[in-house]
Amino acid sequence: MDNVNFTPKEILQKQFRQKMRGYDPDDVDSFLDNVIKDYDTFVKENQRLQDENERLLAKVDELTRQVQVGASQPAATTTSQSTSSVTNMDILKRLSNLERHVFGSQLDNDPNESHRL
Repeated sequence: MDNVNFTPKEILQKQFRQKMRGYDPDDVDSFLDNVIKDYDTFVKENQRLQDENERLLAKVDELTRQVQVGASQPAATTTSQSTSSVTNMDILKRLSNLERHVFGSQLDNDPNESHRL
């Protein structure tokens, strides 16, 4: 914001010289009041966006550090995946046993035995 020429307060306090055939001072004041409101809105929005940008940059830095730490530990990921597949197989076996227990003889008489593990 170094290249900004006026603040809302400076716009509000600006005095114009009057000439015999000039603009209506009330029209000029009314217009400048609207300019001040818009200018103030833009200043606030600019500050909000700068704050958000700083927050997001900090978040990017944090996530980059987490990725770097995660990349240095590849063995843990492989172990986690194999544990996950064993767990999935256990779940399928338990489900099959549960179906056999709940449906009993209905499943035993079924010619399609693809449900058994």
